[in-house]
Parts: sequence; C-alpha cells; structure tokens
Amino acid sequence: MPITAETLALLRRTDTPTICNALEHVMGGRTAEGFTRFPVVSADPSLPPIVGYARTAKIRASSPAQKPAAEVRALRMAYYEYVASGTGPNVVVIEDTDWPHAIGGFWGEMQVAQHKGLAVAGTLTNGVLRDLGMLDPGYQVIAGSVGPSHAFVHVTEIAVPVTVFGMAVRPDDLIHADRHGGVVIPAAHVEKMPAAIDIVMRKEQPILRAARAPGFTVEKLRAAWLEADEIR
Repeated sequence: MPITAETLALLRRTDTPTICNALEHVMGGRTAEGFTRFPVVSADPSLPPIVGYARTAKIRASSPAQKPAAEVRALRMAYYEYVASGTGPNVVVIEDTDWPHAIGGFWGEMQVAQHKGLAVAGTLTNGVLRDLGMLDPGYQVIAGSVGPSHAFVHVTEIAVPVTVFGMAVRPDDLIHADRHGGVVIPAAHVEKMPAAIDIVMRKEQPILRAARAPGFTVEKLRAAWLEADEIR
C-alpha cells in the first residue's frame, strides 16, 4: 500500500533515531538489524530527513569498467531511467563495492543537479562525496567519506539488493535517513508508525522535564520513569 501524504509528512519531520525508537515499539523490542552501523557524513547536516522508496545500484571506482564505453553509457542511462521511475518519492541507495576503501566520488555537483532535477528525494551511499559548497541546495547526500576525485567510478549494477554501512536494502524498501544514518521501515510497520512515534515521544517528556528542572534528584528520576511507564 502506498504511503499516505500525512504519514510521509510526519516521517519527514521526525529524525532517524526517533524512527528507530518507534520501530522498536512496533516490533515489541530492540533489534540490531535494519539500520546503518557505521559513521556517515552528510552534505548538509541542517537538512530534514530524506524519506522514500529505495532505488538501488552498485558502483566501483578503483578500476576501469571492463565493458565497452557504449555499454557503460547505456547502463548509466538505464540507471537514470530507473531512479526516476515510479510514483515516488524515491531515495537512491548506492553501494560502493570498494568500501571500506572507497576512493572515487560518484556524488558531486553534477550528480546532485541531475538527481534533484529528476525529483529524487535524496541519496544514501557508502561511497565518496565531493564538491562541497557547490551542491544544489536542498538535496541531501549521506555518504561514507569526502574526497577530491571521481577516479574510475562507474555504475556496475542497478535494481539489485545492496548493503550500505551494514544495512541490507532491497529495491523499493522504504528508507528513512538523516545525518545520523539510515533505517529501513518494513512495509508491514508503515501504518503503525504515526502512533508509535507519538507514544515514544510522549514517553520521553516526563523524564526530560524532570531532568531539566532545578533540583533534579534520583528520586525525581524514579518518579519520572514511573510516569513514563504509564503512557500508552
């Protein structure tokens, strides 16, 4: 079922750590799967989260493509057609197969301009980001590192399962990502997310309120925990 406009708007204004907390609430416990496990860098940490359906691809930069130039260009154009397909919103999720020793930046001024023009919602990649200060405003790239060169970077596969920062992503998975990293929201949980987000945020308030008030003590903390436990 397509995500509703209301749920999409809520996810876009909720940070990724809160989304992870809400997923734990929906699943009934904590998990060590489904989210990124390594540090990321973001093109603009002030941008809101990116949310959309995964358009996946793999790239490599450490060695030249082993195909004729015409085939390489054809695959690149097929990639653009793929990331722009569907009703969206789409998030590009690219696995750099050179990782953790990625050297060539696929993402820079040119790619950001093209993807933003194609109405892609944003990018999550374990690859290299470059051209800082020259990227079109409003387009978020969450990457693995920053570097100066594109080296031999080229697309090797599209529309395949990928792994970025230890997170497995399949084509069309719903992705939520911000400067903290990314998480996959399973389709079975999407409709339950608004209520779960509301609950986890309300449960935090008694504890935050008590901790930030003058005269905070362990006894007041214990009382705040009990108050939070009563919130359903």
